[in-house]
Amino acid sequence: MATIKDIAQIAGVSIATVSRVLNYDTTLSVSDETKKRIFEVAEELSYKKKSSIRKQESGRIALLQWHSEKEELEDLYYMSIRLGVENRCRHHGIQVVKYFQDNYGDLREDEIQGLIAIGKYSSKQVKDLLAITKNIVFVDSSPDEEKFDSIVIDFEKATEKVLNYFLEKGHERVGYIGGREVFKDKTSKIEDPRERAFKRYLAEKDSLNEAFMYIGNFSVDAGHTLMKQAIQEHGENLPTAFFAGNDSIAVGALRALLEKGVSVPDRVNIIGVNDISISKYVFPSLSTIKVYTELMGETAVDTLLERIEGRKTAKKTFIATKLIIRNSSF
Repeated sequence: MATIKDIAQIAGVSIATVSRVLNYDTTLSVSDETKKRIFEVAEELSYKKKSSIRKQESGRIALLQWHSEKEELEDLYYMSIRLGVENRCRHHGIQVVKYFQDNYGDLREDEIQGLIAIGKYSSKQVKDLLAITKNIVFVDSSPDEEKFDSIVIDFEKATEKVLNYFLEKGHERVGYIGGREVFKDKTSKIEDPRERAFKRYLAEKDSLNEAFMYIGNFSVDAGHTLMKQAIQEHGENLPTAFFAGNDSIAVGALRALLEKGVSVPDRVNIIGVNDISISKYVFPSLSTIKVYTELMGETAVDTLLERIEGRKTAKKTFIATKLIIRNSSF
């Protein structure tokens, strides 16, 4: 595993700066550009697959990230997928042009052979993208599996893995800290499969207490705020285990527990989702569901090339997940 020192050397900053950025230290004053450089280096060092460069392909593809560049720094899951796409394009010798949510209107001006759309898009947005190109692969969503290729994760099954683990370890009070999202054009809310699976599965086990569920957004700040609220509301009755909807939420929750003197994992266990690069570097190191984000990006590129080469039938690909136990749970 790459060390904080390795990241600092490549990013050109101090070890202390890297440590504080990876732990989302709110007292640190550093530019978004520096944060981005550190996060990208950390992700690249976690990206172990090194491929030879193939012969240059003709044409180019577009990569659309549903977040803005600033929002991407709060949710490294999407950054990691993007880097997987870019690495695979380098492998194939393909030119990739990048767009973010705040500038994707410019996409019409570029001649592209196909598009990889990372994130979640409303019906109207999908229609707009279809007007640009018919060769589209959606990553992390599947707006129409009869029409479009997609690369997705079964987050309901991943949630069940975590809950099974907690129940097998004897936890009787299990909490949830999650987030909800809306399409960027604000046409509707997006139902979250982790929250849905959490409620369904624990209800089936007669172990659901909705008072232990807290919903905000998928950010470090939300995890911090909601965990503080849980500590205040439940006191000695605080759940002994929490499932966090993503690693960013889990990092914020860990910080709140540390500030309040609640021992992790002796008093509270935490398990997140995604296994973003910083999960290894926070204290205590974060147990999490590993989502193979780099493979999602690689698969998206290969799937798009199949479309460009003439495949007509839509294909939906599920990428497996794995539970990784570190020091935030036992």
